[in-house]
Amino acid sequence: MPNRSTDALFQLIKSLEKSEKRNFKLFVRRNSASENLKIIHLFDALDKMTDYDETVLLKRTKSISKQQLSNIKAHLYRQILSSLRIIKDEDNIDIQLHEQMDHARILYNKGLYLQALKVLDKMKEVAKSFNQLTYLQQVLFFEKKIEALFITRSMQNRAEQLSIESDVVNAQLSLVNRLSNLSLQLYSWYIQHGHARNKKDEDELKLVITTFLPEEAKTATGFYERLYLYQTYCWYYFIRQDFLQYYRYTQRWVDLFEQQPGMIEAETGNYIKGMHNLMGAHFDLLNSKKLAESIEQFEKFAHRRIVLQNDNNRILTFVYLYTSKINLYFLEGKFTEGLKLVPYIEEKLDEYRLYLDRHRVLVFYYKIACLYFGSGNNEKAIEYLGKIINQKADLRTDLQCYARLLHLIAHYELGNFELLEYLTKSVYRFMAKMGNMSGVEEEMFRFLRRSFAVGAKALKPEFEKLLNKLRQYEGNILETRAFAYLDVISWLESKINGVNVQDVIREKYKRRKKSSLAES
Repeated sequence: MPNRSTDALFQLIKSLEKSEKRNFKLFVRRNSASENLKIIHLFDALDKMTDYDETVLLKRTKSISKQQLSNIKAHLYRQILSSLRIIKDEDNIDIQLHEQMDHARILYNKGLYLQALKVLDKMKEVAKSFNQLTYLQQVLFFEKKIEALFITRSMQNRAEQLSIESDVVNAQLSLVNRLSNLSLQLYSWYIQHGHARNKKDEDELKLVITTFLPEEAKTATGFYERLYLYQTYCWYYFIRQDFLQYYRYTQRWVDLFEQQPGMIEAETGNYIKGMHNLMGAHFDLLNSKKLAESIEQFEKFAHRRIVLQNDNNRILTFVYLYTSKINLYFLEGKFTEGLKLVPYIEEKLDEYRLYLDRHRVLVFYYKIACLYFGSGNNEKAIEYLGKIINQKADLRTDLQCYARLLHLIAHYELGNFELLEYLTKSVYRFMAKMGNMSGVEEEMFRFLRRSFAVGAKALKPEFEKLLNKLRQYEGNILETRAFAYLDVISWLESKINGVNVQDVIREKYKRRKKSSLAES
């Protein structure tokens, strides 16, 4: 895991494009008589650094003392933001509405109340078109303020109309707020715990839904109400591993944007997240055809200006696109071919290291480890799994657990039997402590402990016994996550047949494809 600087100014400078850096310097020099400005020196020094180091920084900017540094950094930070503010993004609805509100306030302060109301009226139409409820609320508040202070006679029954509009918008915002809170609460639960592990987890999730889901949400027609309702159900069914229902709500999520294309511009991040979940649902349902189609659609979207010219959108699109590409290689049993993506992914992880949270990076490491494991390269699988295991286990405990279990199996594959007894006990203790032990995992540990005392010739019957036991768990929804994180069934079949895991999965993919063609 790369070290990421926590210095805000350094992160901001590293996020700038060449054109933005050039614009900043022009902005500063235009607003100062001197070209030898300290903030320019500081900017250049930070721009040339790979990692933030205050000692090195002070050596490179000798005109700035240690006592001055904090104030000059704060001044530079504000100046960069000011320079970025004047580079207008005409397609950004937030910026457009904010600018119109600024114009209305200027006109109001000049005493031009009717002109201010005209600007607010136009702003209201744009806000309604793009479902911007918070801006709509601001407009109505400002309009009521003008009407209360001045007799504008702009129209009859003005007060009554504004009151009704305000009540409607406030009710919508209240519902959106409750639904977004619930959606975030469920997503946070998943980031912390992963999938539901037992009946206790399931009961806890059901209680959250029944307690906090507003009854009126089910009949809501507004964009944001439906968006957060679909997100809520997505997380709920995904955590419970009801993948069919998960797919249905992710499709509704994406369809919501397809029905209102303008909202893709206004809520690009939520559209990207919806596509990510739709591709994930296809993967969970083993629908390689639909997954390939969605990847193609998402890759075309990745070349749109709203992605290429926005750092957040570009980074999120990279993460979700390449996660899905790896997933497709998993479904098709093309693990070795999937390894061709690894150098590019590593390059991008390094490029975006200041912005990516640990959770996303760890997921990539696990998927890359699975590619190596499936293709038979256990040494490289262990290398990537080590990057996960060596991180503090403060989130995605399920990912930490399965990284350790796969790490154990990779050592088993390599015949590192002198390590296995210690690793088995260590991993068992870790998973038991995390409350992460399922029936599948218990059977795996029993097998591993038995296999130490069994000769190589007697192992095949032991593999067959374990396979028969594990197949009994395949229909149990609380055991699904064990098969989702680690295709132990295919691993056992590969051991019994003496082939690589990817060969077994490839044959299963061919059978599914043949069956699908026969049905159509």
